[in-house]
Amino acid sequence: MIVALHVATGAAAGAGTGSRLAALLLGPILHLAGDRLPHEDIRSRRFEISSGLACLVLLAARRGLLDPATLGAAASSAPDLEHVLPSLRPRGSKLFHGRRGWHRSGRFPADLQLLLAGAILGGLVAPRSRGAGESRDLR
Repeated sequence: MIVALHVATGAAAGAGTGSRLAALLLGPILHLAGDRLPHEDIRSRRFEISSGLACLVLLAARRGLLDPATLGAAASSAPDLEHVLPSLRPRGSKLFHGRRGWHRSGRFPADLQLLLAGAILGGLVAPRSRGAGESRDLR
């Protein structure tokens, strides 16, 4: 699964639970579940890193650094750090993406994953609408 969708699903779970602890605990589980879906990856590591970081920054700017959605997003995308930070690999093997067979290549197109990530994140960072009974103060 692409990083942006890992960020989005973690953010949705964090927002859904409303709990910082639950968001942090669910993140890695959601990452593994996402990687089990047969999917296409984006070949550009630069794009993956920059899009994932942009999504995290957007969430943190809109919802706050310690908001459950932001923490869930960070926790869900964190396992992909082992691709870019070799020091996170114990004895050179990858914990989340090793030979255990968690990652599945397949038919879930990367462009559809990116579109879905954008839709999820858009819903989480969009300004909240006022309720029907609320009126604006026009002072």
